[in-house]
Amino acid sequence: MWAATCLASCCAGCACDACRTVVSGISRKSARIAYCGLFALSLIVSWILREVAAPLMEKIPWINHFHQTPDREWFETDAVLRVSLGNFLFFTILAVFMMGIKNQKDPRDSVHHGGWMIKIICWCLLVILMFFVPNEIISFYETTSKFGAGFFLLVQVVLLLDFVHGWNAKWVGYDEKFWYMALLVISLVCYVATFAFSGLLFYLFTASGHDCGLNTFFIVMTLISVFAFAVVTLHPSVGGSILPASVISLYCMYLCYSGLASEPRDYECNGLHKHSKAVSTSTLTIGLLTTVLSVVYSAVRAGSSTTLLSPSPPSSPRAGKPLLPLDKADKEEEKEKAKPVTYSYSFFHLIFSLASMYSAMLLTGWSTSVGESGKLVDVGWPSVWVRIVTGWATAALFLWSLVAPILFPEREF
Repeated sequence: MWAATCLASCCAGCACDACRTVVSGISRKSARIAYCGLFALSLIVSWILREVAAPLMEKIPWINHFHQTPDREWFETDAVLRVSLGNFLFFTILAVFMMGIKNQKDPRDSVHHGGWMIKIICWCLLVILMFFVPNEIISFYETTSKFGAGFFLLVQVVLLLDFVHGWNAKWVGYDEKFWYMALLVISLVCYVATFAFSGLLFYLFTASGHDCGLNTFFIVMTLISVFAFAVVTLHPSVGGSILPASVISLYCMYLCYSGLASEPRDYECNGLHKHSKAVSTSTLTIGLLTTVLSVVYSAVRAGSSTTLLSPSPPSSPRAGKPLLPLDKADKEEEKEKAKPVTYSYSFFHLIFSLASMYSAMLLTGWSTSVGESGKLVDVGWPSVWVRIVTGWATAALFLWSLVAPILFPEREF
């Protein structure tokens, strides 16, 4: 018994030392990666609890206080929402706390980049605490999450447009034949992929012998948007480049596919049901990893953007530092601390808050029950319409980015 106790104590001590080593190894440059890791952990916890927590939650009296016990899917959805709410509160508190930070001299800068052991403990406590709040609060959070998730998708679109226009401007700025040829080749590849994609959509989602008018409408509307992009871009008064139009065309077609693929598996016009009646654990794992990568990329790019809600432009880097006397070195250190921050910490955490809502909606099928989707991730008619409307919003924003400078020449876009 004594030996077992000693062994357990040693294991616990080694685990604590390992955690302490990992946490202390998080530098200023890797802080954003650490936040991404914490967010990815929340998704993994949500997924695990979605699979195993239902029998336990059925026995918790303040959760299951109904006259008739709900279906198992209700408890699965509830577990995901409670973890998501804890994650949302964690990042929202940080977003509020980090408001107004202009330079690295602000004491809150060290909170953003350090104190990881305390932050991880606070995150765990918040997630655990959410399993003690009333069902009414979770229901309100679920309703709110639908709007927050929609706003997150809108941020994704804005970031994509910013990235594509920046990419085009950078290569055009080189003013060399090679880069012009590269732009042309990539544009052609994107257009070929777009039209090949559309053909695949017609094959998979407009089955003969069935009334698939809705799916046909979605695909045709996307193709009309693709042609509209090209016509407006090539108009003499716009003078745009074909690269942004081709990339956005491919993205809109992908959103159309993503929406159609989210249709219920028993829907006769969903050709994917011929290939998979059920989703295996490995397929579900791949879907979750794809979701993690997508959400984390969007959050990192949004929070790290120096052009989107950034408090001030980053200071220009210096080639090197000369050796200075101690008094001058102290002044130099003060100048280093007074450097402006390169991105908005508050906005960075806000994006993770919205991403928490978005991931909760993915895992619960954008509805109050997972019953329609079974064990599938992001399947159901709400998911379909979210994807399709996002594609239409992307098309509208891209066309607006082309015509706005002409309509309002006195403003900077």
